[in-house]
Amino acid sequence: MVLILMGPPGCGKGTQSKMLEEHYGLPQLATGDMLREAVKNGTEVGRRAKEYMDRGALGPDDLIIEVMRERMGRKDCADGFILDGFPRTPAQAEALGGLLKELGKNITAVVNLDVADEEVVRRLAGRRACLSCGATYHIAFSPPKAEGRCDKCGAKLVQRSDDNEGTIRERLSVYRAQTAPLISLYGKQGALRNVEGTGSIKGIFEKICSLIDKEMRQ
Repeated sequence: MVLILMGPPGCGKGTQSKMLEEHYGLPQLATGDMLREAVKNGTEVGRRAKEYMDRGALGPDDLIIEVMRERMGRKDCADGFILDGFPRTPAQAEALGGLLKELGKNITAVVNLDVADEEVVRRLAGRRACLSCGATYHIAFSPPKAEGRCDKCGAKLVQRSDDNEGTIRERLSVYRAQTAPLISLYGKQGALRNVEGTGSIKGIFEKICSLIDKEMRQ
């Protein structure tokens, strides 16, 4: 099984892909995690990735594709995998098609978590992180017991610089521009499945699993 999870920043695809990983026993391949692993291991790809990450920029397509090629070739991906954050561009989608052909695999489904921009802003703008231990909170969904202070260590909570409303809307604009062609592409291929990304985490997860199980039975 090869599952692609798409959706705007803050739609919950990271949470859902982790749950799907556990449910189906397939590895979640998250671009950001893989790049950080490469940097930590000091590989040639990692050194290249660090140059972009230090500037807060996305890596170029060829770098991302190289990381993906290496990861998909590992033993734990033999039965399939869940893609989180890849592909992001038409060039990456084309490259993915080539990689899957090499591996003898096909896309099972492309799940697009549909969340309105205003909801994304509400979710991301409410996030807070602990400067000391890294614990995360949300002022609406999971607030700390004491306002502005971490429950675990008592340190100050801050809002990430990219979680302010202006930056969030810019990220959304870039995302919509980049992914519109992908939604069209996978829609024409008959692989796209839209899932309403609002509601309970469990409810969304059950909807995704229902779609996947239906595809697997066909």
